[in-house]
Amino acid sequence: MKFYLGTHIVNWLWTDKTSHPIFISNRQLRKYKTLKPAQTTWSLDSGGFTELNMYGKWETTPTSYIADIHRYTQEIGQLDWAAPQDWMCEPQVLKKTGKTIQEHQKLTVENWITLKNLAPDLPIIPALQGWEPNDYLRHRDLYATYGIDLTQQPTVGMGTFCRRASLRPVHKLVWELHNDGIKMHGFGVKSDGLPQIGHLLKSSDSLAWSYTARFGTGLRCGTTHKAKNCANCHIWANQWANKTIRKIATNPYEHQPELDLR
Repeated sequence: MKFYLGTHIVNWLWTDKTSHPIFISNRQLRKYKTLKPAQTTWSLDSGGFTELNMYGKWETTPTSYIADIHRYTQEIGQLDWAAPQDWMCEPQVLKKTGKTIQEHQKLTVENWITLKNLAPDLPIIPALQGWEPNDYLRHRDLYATYGIDLTQQPTVGMGTFCRRASLRPVHKLVWELHNDGIKMHGFGVKSDGLPQIGHLLKSSDSLAWSYTARFGTGLRCGTTHKAKNCANCHIWANQWANKTIRKIATNPYEHQPELDLR
C-alpha cells in the first residue's frame, strides 16, 4: 500500500522535507503564485469537505478546478492523481447542504463525468461516498447505471473513512469492494484502523501527525526547535509516517470478516 503523508505545508513538495509521497489540498496549493518542480510523487485533495462546510455547495467550478490541475501538472509535475469534486456524506455536511445522501452520490458521479469530459488527459479519480456501509455499495451500483465500471479504474477514492468511530463496518465494506476488484484509496483512514484494512487498499493518506502534535503535550520529534509543538515539523511528520507504515506491515488482520452488509 502506498501511504501519502498529508500536509498543509505546500513547499514540502519541492524542498525535499519528507521521504514519503505527499497528499495536499487544492485550497492550500492554489494560493501559491509561484510553484516549483516536485521532489516526490503526490496526489491532490480537492478540498471538498472544507468547501461544502463553508458554503453548503461547491463554489469552485469544474472549469476552474481543471485549470488548477493543468497548472500543477505543468509547473510541479509528478502528480499521481487528483480527487474529484465529490460530495461527502457526513451528517454535518448533509445538514449544511440540505441534501440527501442519494443526492450527494448522484452529484459526485456527475461531477467526475464532467471533469473527465473537460480533461480526459488528467488523472482524476472517481470516488465513492456514503455513511453506512450499504450506502457505498449503492453508490458503486449507481456508477454502473452511468456505464462506469469502477473495477476498470486505476484508483477509486473511498470517502468519509476518517469520520467513522467504529472500524468494524469499514473493515467489512473494504473486504467486499476489494473482492469486487476495486482498487481503493482510503481518504484519511485512521492510523489505528490501517492494520485492519491497509493490505486491502492500493493507497491511503493521513494528516493526523499534525493534529497529534498540536493537541498533544510537548515536542514529539526529539529535537529542539523554536515552535512549541511539532504541528508543522517535517521531522515529526516523517517519524509518524514511518511508525504508521510499520503498523500496516505487521498486519494482524488477514482474515476476512463475515460479510453481512446487506
